[in-house]
Amino acid sequence: MNRRDFRETAKIRIADAKALLKTGRNSSGAYYLAGYAVECGIKACIAKNTRAGDWPPKPEDVRKMYSHDLNELIKQAGLAAAFRTELTSNPQFAGYWGTVKEWSEQKRYERCSQTDAGELIMAITDISNGVLVWIQQYW
Repeated sequence: MNRRDFRETAKIRIADAKALLKTGRNSSGAYYLAGYAVECGIKACIAKNTRAGDWPPKPEDVRKMYSHDLNELIKQAGLAAAFRTELTSNPQFAGYWGTVKEWSEQKRYERCSQTDAGELIMAITDISNGVLVWIQQYW
């Protein structure tokens, strides 16, 4: 996958999550896909920082880039400082991050309520302070 693929996948997965939530049929799927959209968005930021012809990163760094850990991916994308600034200066964003950081790829095995899925999708997509909206500045 490349940067464009990750951006498009993020957009598709959040749209899928919203559609599932709207039907009320699969809130667990909506929750998982919403978090996956954030992961793909951050990976688009990582991809933006790669350059053809550069020597590949150290193997341990590559493993971190393939992680599902959102905090680790933010570091790998070079966004840690901007992220800390946003967290400290924007209480709404910080609150939303508190919701988003609870997501993990392991959530695909868990049942999730409609309320939890809705809160996660709002935390990701809120037009003013959503986490994916913030990520899009950097991808």
